[in-house]
Amino acid sequence: MATICVLNAGSSTLKYAVYETAPTLGRVAGGTIEGGSLDRVPLPDDVAAFGHRVVHGGPHLSQPVAIDPETFAAIEAVSPLAPLHNPPALAVIRALRDRFPDTMQVACFDTGFHHGHPAVADRFAIPDALYQEGVRRYGFHGLSYEYIAGALETVAPAIAKGRVVVAHLGSGASMCGLVGGRSVDSSMGFTALDGLPMGTRSGSLDAGVILWLQQTKGWSVDRVEHFLYHDCGLKGLSGLSNDMRVLLASDASLARLAVDYFVYHVARTAGALAASTGGLDAMVFTAGIGEHSPEIRSRVLRRLSWLGFEVDDTANAAGGPLLTASGSRLPAYVIPTDEELVIARHTAALFRG
Repeated sequence: MATICVLNAGSSTLKYAVYETAPTLGRVAGGTIEGGSLDRVPLPDDVAAFGHRVVHGGPHLSQPVAIDPETFAAIEAVSPLAPLHNPPALAVIRALRDRFPDTMQVACFDTGFHHGHPAVADRFAIPDALYQEGVRRYGFHGLSYEYIAGALETVAPAIAKGRVVVAHLGSGASMCGLVGGRSVDSSMGFTALDGLPMGTRSGSLDAGVILWLQQTKGWSVDRVEHFLYHDCGLKGLSGLSNDMRVLLASDASLARLAVDYFVYHVARTAGALAASTGGLDAMVFTAGIGEHSPEIRSRVLRRLSWLGFEVDDTANAAGGPLLTASGSRLPAYVIPTDEELVIARHTAALFRG
């Protein structure tokens, strides 16, 4: 039976999943390879198509697309905007092209779900000429948000078409405002550095800090880039770890500060996105921290009690899906995301088409 093989290449890992194509898409294998070596992925002989998560598609690649030389070059051209993610994905695509030259490969873009934002959410306050060159707010984790938008129709159909803030909280973290299942705003912008503080990434930062590092400390562009992607975020604030579990277990004052800072900015961003969506009907937590940390969920929702969230501690500790009490004015949920399934669906649709 023909299969779809999904590959999600990161900076240090390679996630994979294999799906049967008939009668419906069904996952039959999957895992994570440390070190990102394609040679260790158990590829079946009957792969009909490979599907890839590509973090940045730039201004023109907004829909899943079969990879050809032109598409490959376009992904390569925007790799500086996603230096931790696009190059590993391209390396996997290149290796599969050499081993399976006649097998379709499909790129699915994390930026794609956010295309179509209103201009006020899409632009920076810079000259239009730069916007036309592609300097704009893209948003990321779109494959995750696409899955959540669909899952809400089953988990909470009453609010699936309403105004929902989704918090994708993991080592990479962002938030998205949905209206009617469509993205209207996102915490991330031009690159995956923007928005929330992350495991090792800074999140939103006054551009003047970068100028100061270059002008006063004499840092090169490469040093600034490495610093912002690898030495900031929870790791930089705490001086201890980029792992939320380690920080929550620590009594160190800077570890507590890092956790407080993360919670503060998740709640702050939720309020901002509620303004973007014109009100709020529900909130959803997903990804590693969002799915597995009752303490972070509770602390965020308690900071947002002014919006009408009342946490049910028992339900929250049990992992939901509903996290709020029966008398809560607004509901909050935890929904595990499944980016690989979204990629498999798009890949199967292009293969069949």
